[in-house]
Order: sequence, then structure tokens, then C-alpha cells
Amino acid sequence: MNFLRIASVGAAGLLLLGGCKKTADNSINYKSAIDGWYSAHPSCLWDTPQKFPTQVAASNDSQNAPFAALVDQGLLVRSTSEKKIIIISKQEINYDLSDSGRSAWTADTTQPGYGNFCYGHRGVQSITSSSPNSGEPGATTVVNYQWSFSGAPSWAKAGTIQTAFPQVQTDLAGSGAATATLTDTADGWKVTTPPPGGSHRATSADGSIVQ
Repeated sequence: MNFLRIASVGAAGLLLLGGCKKTADNSINYKSAIDGWYSAHPSCLWDTPQKFPTQVAASNDSQNAPFAALVDQGLLVRSTSEKKIIIISKQEINYDLSDSGRSAWTADTTQPGYGNFCYGHRGVQSITSSSPNSGEPGATTVVNYQWSFSGAPSWAKAGTIQTAFPQVQTDLAGSGAATATLTDTADGWKVTTPPPGGSHRATSADGSIVQ
């Protein structure tokens, strides 16, 4: 009886250890890997860092619309100027960060003056399926999952922002389905094909660049 009891405890311990192992092939580790990627790559308004101050031709409505939405939310300030090209006078609208905008701005420390407005991040709500893998180091798996969104500031919830930046509306709608490719490394499962819904280049809270 004692032998059976010890064997049962040992087997349970092995199962628990397998479940906690970072390289184990299970939904908990897949979720942790994808959530980690999203935490380091928040969703931002632009795919690439933008530079402020910037100028846009007053006649270019499509380029002005996103900036105008940010002015409405107090993140940018706007002024007008005229540029003379030979004998033609061209009116331009100047945009720069407001005091509130600087507080919400995520600066790109590798490019002075460049950065982005980030508005939260996705997270894994549930793992729906994953492709088989060899279980060996370097193995890959394609994970299908449902995501949810969190951390959105009040300005991102404004209708003018969501009209000017449709991706914000998609993210804040609540949830959706996505796919990511993960690789089994010595340090656990890692995202190797960036999933949708996160900036591929952003800065972390301490100002360092996250690639």
C-alpha cells in the first residue's frame, strides 16, 4: 500500500511538473507566449513611427483627417502657415504634440522626434486549436486563438478617432480570431511570426526599443 501511495504521488508530481514546464506542448504555454508578445508590442495608431512637428497641405483633406481627429482629442495642436514656391503661395497646416499629447506619446529613442500614439494591447482569451509538432527543440506550431483587448485610454474610444483610424475601432470592438506561429526554444515557446494587432516596433515603458 505504501509503495502504491508513493507511486501515485510521484506520478502526480510528474504530471504537475510537465504542466508547468515552459516548453511543454499545451495551451497555457501558448497563451503565455502570445500574451508576452502583445505586452511588448502594444497597438499603435500608425504602422511606423511618425515625426512631429509635421506639415500637411491645407488642401489635402485625406491626410489632414487623422491629424484633425487627434487635435479634437487634445493630443495635437494646429496652426497654419504659407510656403512660397517660386511665385506660388501654398497654405500648410502645422501639427505638433500638445502637453497632453506628449504624456500619451510613445517616443522612438532611436529616431529623435519620432514616435507613436499607442492605445492598449490584445490578449489571448482562449486557445481554439494548434497544429501538431515534434515536441523537439526548434519545433513550431500554428496556434489559433480568440483575442480580447484591454488598456484603451479615453481618447481612443472617441468616435472621431475610430473613424480616422479604423483599426482602433476593430480592436476596441471587443474580440476576434487570430493565428500566430510559435517556436519551441530552450526558454519556452516564443512567437516567431508576429500575430495581427500589435505594433512591430514600439518602445517599452522604460524607453527601450522593442523589436
